[in-house]
Amino acid sequence: MDITSVTGFRTARTRDDLALAPGEVFLGGGTWLMSEPQPGTTGFVDLTTLEWPALEVRDEGLRIAATCTIATLRAWAEGRGPVAVPADWSAVSMIPVAADALLASFKIWNTATVGGNVCRAFPVAAMVSLAVALDGVAEVWAPDGRSHRLPVAELVTGAGRTALGPGEVLRAIELPAHALRSRAGLRKIALAELGRSGAVVTGRLDTDGAAVFTVTAAVERPAVLRFAALPDADTLAAAVGGLAGYYSDSLGAADWRRGVSVVLAARLRRELAGPSADHDTEDPEDHA
Repeated sequence: MDITSVTGFRTARTRDDLALAPGEVFLGGGTWLMSEPQPGTTGFVDLTTLEWPALEVRDEGLRIAATCTIATLRAWAEGRGPVAVPADWSAVSMIPVAADALLASFKIWNTATVGGNVCRAFPVAAMVSLAVALDGVAEVWAPDGRSHRLPVAELVTGAGRTALGPGEVLRAIELPAHALRSRAGLRKIALAELGRSGAVVTGRLDTDGAAVFTVTAAVERPAVLRFAALPDADTLAAAVGGLAGYYSDSLGAADWRRGVSVVLAARLRRELAGPSADHDTEDPEDHA
């Protein structure tokens, strides 16, 4: 689409170039910015020219630049990147599944950025689902030169809303090593086979036995449920079903989103529990 209101374009080379003039906005992949009119936007500031390293594998975890494309992240997770995936980072297998949850073609993956998907903050943002599932932490650059960090689950505050202040830019998302070493899974459902996700649920079992379940797409902002150990079926169903924020739109009613989220969480729980899963309590999955 032609964005007819835009009359200026700047390439950022240093952090000083990130000071926005009135009417300017940051540009990453631009897949959303270029998809519809942007009233009030008169200039773009290109972040990709800062040449941030797309992916950095560190002892403390994985650092993903905001400008890293979804295609680059997926290729790395599948062993096609320049840096090897650590052998004990089993949760990396969730990355291609999350990429597939996007209602987009591989051509979009080659342009769309991880940071852009997170900052757009749609309930169905698959990179939000991934980051929240793995305790992702956002590094945010403020226009005064300072930086701060906050969980991605707190960065996204609602449908299309974030905690970013005026002139702030997402620099990177960091996934901690303890989460990457976990056993994890992602399940999603949509009303149409190739439709936008109506619910995305993730489950994670850490090496210390702690369990984390998250719900996105079905709720307006990410929901994170933490347990000291893998919960029983009734406890998990009550926790997922009791979440606030389930919403209705043309792609699903709130009660449907709530119900399928409970079922998806139950299925993930059984996968994480393995063959020893208890069967003395009726599981919501039995009614799927």
